Amino acid sequence: MERVTLPAADWRDREDLVALYRVLGVETGNTRVVGGAVRDTLLGGAVSDIDLATRHAPEDVLSLLQRARIKAVPTGLAHGTITAVLADGPVEVTTLRRDLSTDGRHAVVAFTDDWREDAARRDFTINALYADPVSGEIFDYFGGIDDLAAGRVRFIGDPLQRIAEDHLRILRFFRFHARFGDVPDAAGLAACTARANDLMALSRERIAAELLKLLVAPGAVATLKLMIAHGILLPVLPEITSAGVARLSDVADYETAAAILADPLRRLAAVLPRDPALGEAVANRLKLSNAQRKRIISALGAPGGTPPALAYRLGRDGALDRWLLTKNGDEAITGAQEIAAFEIPAFPLTGGALVQRGVGKGPDVARMLRQVEEAWIAEGFPDANRTAELADAAVDQWRQSSSIA
Repeated sequence: MERVTLPAADWRDREDLVALYRVLGVETGNTRVVGGAVRDTLLGGAVSDIDLATRHAPEDVLSLLQRARIKAVPTGLAHGTITAVLADGPVEVTTLRRDLSTDGRHAVVAFTDDWREDAARRDFTINALYADPVSGEIFDYFGGIDDLAAGRVRFIGDPLQRIAEDHLRILRFFRFHARFGDVPDAAGLAACTARANDLMALSRERIAAELLKLLVAPGAVATLKLMIAHGILLPVLPEITSAGVARLSDVADYETAAAILADPLRRLAAVLPRDPALGEAVANRLKLSNAQRKRIISALGAPGGTPPALAYRLGRDGALDRWLLTKNGDEAITGAQEIAAFEIPAFPLTGGALVQRGVGKGPDVARMLRQVEEAWIAEGFPDANRTAELADAAVDQWRQSSSIA
């Protein structure tokens, strides 16, 4: 087999990473870069996370880092993972492992010095690529390089067995397909379809994490269509239907045309029926944070207001959500661009300014402040002088109504 080496990349020259290599003694061949950093560098993409696999025992890794005065966090000591906290970002160092037992959610592991054994427990061939940190030589035990070139996400070994080991691999299969895939691997797709009900055994937090990543992948729309056609989400998210994927397709097109970054929460709202109560139920089921839940509910609200008014009332993200989910065609695109460029102003009037005009402290001040603010929004956020005129008019109206009463 022809020797393949890792292309040059900025991350490979990180001083703190090179120093870590020296501490781990990479010249002996006992530590390699593994997974996403290798895969994404081969594709010419950006690398955000760097993982190392090593023959060193976890306790030895901890000791080596501590002696070198590198902050070491035993993030997953039982599973062999130590995080080295470096100047340019953390790096996970994990001892080679093999599975002793699995239950679909958790694994009991034993440590090994066999690279192929470690590769065999990983999910997909494209994620089981290792590279020598110095020479860049790539070690590929299961055909991951060919699969990467073919746009094929393929399980290592028997797909049904790999899914039985960790049910989340069903969603990971589709998430990686949405990012890297062309034609879905037939055996992997059949296994995911047959075991879709296994998703019900997973925590909703794990489901949410995978789904949100999938939704912003380049092939999200086509992949969700595939998942719906095969009933993958039916056991855990039956609310996501073909109609929702059609809305997602439109929203994705509008984001691209308006040069708006793809947003996972906006896209999750897009695939749900336009029903804030149902959106809240889904957000609760997925154990989203309060802020995320509120955003989903807001995104599914009724249309209303100009782009600047929505931006002022809902914030930039909330306004983009509501606008892109309720508008179509050129209106959706130009409105999104207007929201993105709009500098959200501060309302230049306080309750104290109304009290100075003679309004008694109490509910009248709050009511009048809202009245003036609405007029200020309707006039397109005029300056302080015009706002003062609006306040004067509101106070005059209040005095007249008070005298009549």
